[in-house]
Amino acid sequence: MRPALRGIAVAAGILASTSLAARAERIVLGAAPEAAEVVVGCIYPMTGRAAIYGEDSVEGIRLALRDIASGKVTGTPGPRLRVVVDDDLSKASYGLRLAEDFIDKDHAHFLCGMVSSGVAQAVSDLARRRSIILIGTDHASSRLTIEAGHPHYFRLSNDSWTSNAAGARYLRDIRASQPWQRIAILNPDYEYGHVSRDDLLTAMDGLGMKYEVVAELWPKLYEPDYSTYIQALKELKPDIVVTALWGGDFLAFLKQAAAVDLFSQMRVANFDTGANYDVLVQLGASPPPGLILSARHHNNWPDTPGNRRFVDDFHAMTGRYPTYAAEGAYSGIVAIAKAVAEVGNATDDKALIAVLEGMRLSLPEDPQGFASIIDPVTHQIMQAQAVGTPVANDRFPPAKAMLGNIRAYDAEDLRPPPDLVRARRAAAQPTQ
Repeated sequence: MRPALRGIAVAAGILASTSLAARAERIVLGAAPEAAEVVVGCIYPMTGRAAIYGEDSVEGIRLALRDIASGKVTGTPGPRLRVVVDDDLSKASYGLRLAEDFIDKDHAHFLCGMVSSGVAQAVSDLARRRSIILIGTDHASSRLTIEAGHPHYFRLSNDSWTSNAAGARYLRDIRASQPWQRIAILNPDYEYGHVSRDDLLTAMDGLGMKYEVVAELWPKLYEPDYSTYIQALKELKPDIVVTALWGGDFLAFLKQAAAVDLFSQMRVANFDTGANYDVLVQLGASPPPGLILSARHHNNWPDTPGNRRFVDDFHAMTGRYPTYAAEGAYSGIVAIAKAVAEVGNATDDKALIAVLEGMRLSLPEDPQGFASIIDPVTHQIMQAQAVGTPVANDRFPPAKAMLGNIRAYDAEDLRPPPDLVRARRAAAQPTQ
């Protein structure tokens, strides 16, 4: 049974009111209008704290278009895609407006992208209403494929269920050698953070694990000052803090926590975004002790020809190594190309959906002998996940540490149980 929660819940709005730079200019990639067989409208943050994920997504799309044109994706040169990317400013209302413009003005056949689950939720609702296929490539709330799933929505990167199911197994597996009992949750106060909490605790309950949640802390997205939350953690003394903070928010928390020696008192785990390349760069040569990390793609795992080629090609093209956002965007565009190539055109939604359901894809993050598969029930891609700790590794400069001491978990083990999917969908139905 899940224990009763106690501790602190600090409320905040879904999105912080941030003073972002002016919106970035939209980017057009691929075929000219007159030559394009497929038009894809992609929405990413290109300014503000999350801009690196938008920038890397654009480069991942460039790589995908190159591989599609060369025949690496479909065996022969694939369909000619025109991809239009615009900046959502990490705001749901603005992302919704961009999606409408892609449909009405650019005549997009597909929508794709998004980092914020709040933005994705709004755009997914639009995709359902307008009957246009949306390929999610970064945002991670499992609610989008379970409670809010619909025929036109697919996600081509690991979601919060996948990451937290892997995290729960890791916590179970280390318990014999590293006993723990008390955990605290430190998550951003919007859709993704709350669903991540639910997914973690549900996964732990499903494994029959015993634990005590001593606090749930809810900083707003893009919070600049974590001192209140760090002080609460020091007073409550959990064995492990599990956090879904991501990007610059996670980095800000790590820096402020290190300044007051939090890591000597408890371990900190981040199962979804903590081992992203930008985080590893900032950790330097001496990461804080006790970190447990994972991410949706790793430059050094799996050590397969496919992953090495993706990472090396990205580096050759950009002069830097990719964050996981690049591999997610790459995967989404590859899936679109494969579906259109099989159906023969980009306008037959029913046929495209049927092809995407159950599609197998050979992607950079696949271990040897495994191919990612899109679950036909949830439309969530099923992928393996690695969890570990940062260790010295200078193969991907300027990072001086990469994920090591890895425990890898099979994709099938991380699938949400069918009974869970049915129960969550039934609970989400409006009452009569």
